[in-house]
Amino acid sequence: MSERIVVVGGGLGGVRSAERLREMGFDGQITILSAERHLPYHRPCLSKQIITGEWTPDDSLLSFSGDLDAEWRLNSPALHLDPQKQSVWVPGGEEIKYDGMIIATGVDARAMGGAPRHDPRVHVLRTLDDAVAIRRNIRQSQGLVAVIGGGFIGCELACSIRHMGRDVALIVRSPALLGGVVGDDIGKKITEAHVEHGVRLATGVGIKHWVRQPGGIGIHLSDGQVFFASCVVLAVGASPAVDWLRGSGLDISDGVLCDSTNHVVGAENLVACGDVARWPNMRFNGVVRRVEHWLNAVEGGRAAAENLLVGRNHAKTYTPVPRFWTEQYGMRVQGAGLPVLGTDTTDVNGLTGFIANGKLVGIVGLESPGKIITETPELFRQNTVETNVPVWTQPEPAAAEAPEVLPTTMIPVPEPVAAHASSVPPSVSSSMSPPLQRRRHSRSRPEMVRVGGGRARP
Repeated sequence: MSERIVVVGGGLGGVRSAERLREMGFDGQITILSAERHLPYHRPCLSKQIITGEWTPDDSLLSFSGDLDAEWRLNSPALHLDPQKQSVWVPGGEEIKYDGMIIATGVDARAMGGAPRHDPRVHVLRTLDDAVAIRRNIRQSQGLVAVIGGGFIGCELACSIRHMGRDVALIVRSPALLGGVVGDDIGKKITEAHVEHGVRLATGVGIKHWVRQPGGIGIHLSDGQVFFASCVVLAVGASPAVDWLRGSGLDISDGVLCDSTNHVVGAENLVACGDVARWPNMRFNGVVRRVEHWLNAVEGGRAAAENLLVGRNHAKTYTPVPRFWTEQYGMRVQGAGLPVLGTDTTDVNGLTGFIANGKLVGIVGLESPGKIITETPELFRQNTVETNVPVWTQPEPAAAEAPEVLPTTMIPVPEPVAAHASSVPPSVSSSMSPPLQRRRHSRSRPEMVRVGGGRARP
């Protein structure tokens, strides 16, 4: 009987990890469990081309390998995991056994206390269906659209809605847009661009209460302002999608806790990747953290697949330099590293450089793709990885003896895993997210797609 690897999560990280399994010669069964009814799609376009109508849902579909040969279980979220039995349950009470598992469930849109989420005019944006519902609400209503939150999603939404010719209010708790992520100077320029394009900004405020009325929703702010909106989008961050792991015994306090090789702490033959994984990046001080960037889902998915196949005892540390971007009103902001770690800023060839403990830990630029490409290798050089550091750096109690290292079951693989711990930077591409030109994405035809508990359809 062939071995089975179950990928929980049918998004970017899940499909890229499954592709890597096949590239490395795994010839067993791959089952992909997806909570959504759609095949994998690009998420960056949800706040842009899908909202404006430039793309249809089919335009957003991801391309993936024609050799994937996976069983797709759409509309089949994982409900419970038992790591000891190596079993996962899906709707209908079905138990699925696995020899290895890749957790790639991503994040869910964060709830906002007091917001009337049961009102059909109040939305969050995380899925393709969310984006379609927001677009429909905007098209079928008149008046103000209120966006709550000044991060990447909130700002991109406000920009897209203005392009549709609708009035927008952007309500933000912080004093500036994106300031903590891209630096004060670029944050100020982004803020000014929104004002110049007619966005009604309310910064440094909270929401006191909501008033639902037939014609719209009243939003009463802490500074006395009142906005009356026909459509509201909550863009106040995201939370790791880990509810299905409650009772599993795993640490899910902020995502799935992993060691530096993507292996889940406290379990065998489990790895995690993408937004849901919390791991110590040994390139950036080894503190466990999550990274919610598009490229991390790609690189992390591939690394997790490699390390699952070779086993924990032979795995390589995953030490990326994250990269990200956002585009608003034709202005592209690009970044690399972890600017959030910076305690000071400096000029780096016209870019904003973020410094921590005397080292460059992040760079951000406005309309400077060439400079980002040129300066990103400096992040690799200044943040080298020590090869003699253990994969897990959590200190043991003083009186505790070192635990016995037990052998880890390995799934046979015909080729060695590529090292991730090198201090030499890989080639840096200017493509920091999927191409956004309008096109119909080519993709392979899945061998089998099963929707919920229904019959498989070819």
